[in-house]
Amino acid sequence: MRLTRATLAVAAGALAPALLLSTPSLATATATTPSTAAAASAAGSPYDEMNADDLRIAIARILADPDSGERVTREANELLDDGTVEEMRAWLETGYGLAQAEDDRVTIGRILADPDSGKAVVREANKALDDGSPEVVREFLETGLRLAQAEDDRVTIARMLADPDISDALRTAANAALDDNTPEALRYFIEVGQYEVDG
Repeated sequence: MRLTRATLAVAAGALAPALLLSTPSLATATATTPSTAAAASAAGSPYDEMNADDLRIAIARILADPDSGERVTREANELLDDGTVEEMRAWLETGYGLAQAEDDRVTIGRILADPDSGKAVVREANKALDDGSPEVVREFLETGLRLAQAEDDRVTIARMLADPDISDALRTAANAALDDNTPEALRYFIEVGQYEVDG
């Protein structure tokens, strides 16, 4: 009997804790890249032991991730619709990493096209694309973007503080964000905090 996509999503959610504990491959599925997939293939794939339903659940979990991009989503849906066991296994081992890498490059392209992207974000995004490896591109999205955004936010706050007409309340809030100095505090001040200051 074919499982429907909704049934797979429910099953994936219900079985996630058990699958994560019993199959280490699922715990690291989102980190799969072509190079790690090749290494796993040489050592024997953890997906070799999974039956068709387990493979579908693994793919459904990837599909349920809100960060899954267009190519990952398209290929996962195609496999859930009519993929063979061999095709699902091959995609989880290597295809997913390739699809994720393409989606990551598209995401960086959108960041570069955003007129609100600051100099540090643009610089680091271009470095990641120039390197081109799936690992570097993913690392930029997972950590580099946050750090580059924090650098740009510090510059924006410094410009605010350089304005002689800034209010005392805004100056205090801006300095507090700089004193905290975490990327999250800086971003919060830029997006929300500066507008909450009276006077």
